[in-house]
Amino acid sequence: MSFHESASHIELVDGHILKALLRNEDGDEQESTINLNDHIGNDNGHFHWDGGDFHSSADDVTFDREGDDGVPVLRALLRDVDGEGHPADINLSERIGNDNGHLVFN
Repeated sequence: MSFHESASHIELVDGHILKALLRNEDGDEQESTINLNDHIGNDNGHFHWDGGDFHSSADDVTFDREGDDGVPVLRALLRDVDGEGHPADINLSERIGNDNGHLVFN
């Protein structure tokens, strides 16, 4: 299950830690965090999954739930190899899930 569908509160801490209150299988809410730096990288100004440490080359990192479905989107200016900033975004629900109240990378 995509994590945002079972979360009552989602926020970004320090620009790279995703924190949420998630429902577990019993319907109880529990807090969980995941370090997005462990799973998202910067490929010459573009976010990419299965990378790492995007935050070290990012500026203006923001998180918001967008659209009618509240899709969780991470946005930033990512620097390319020449140091130029490029607007980039990534839908966190593509690979972040809820496993019985715990944020997990899929």
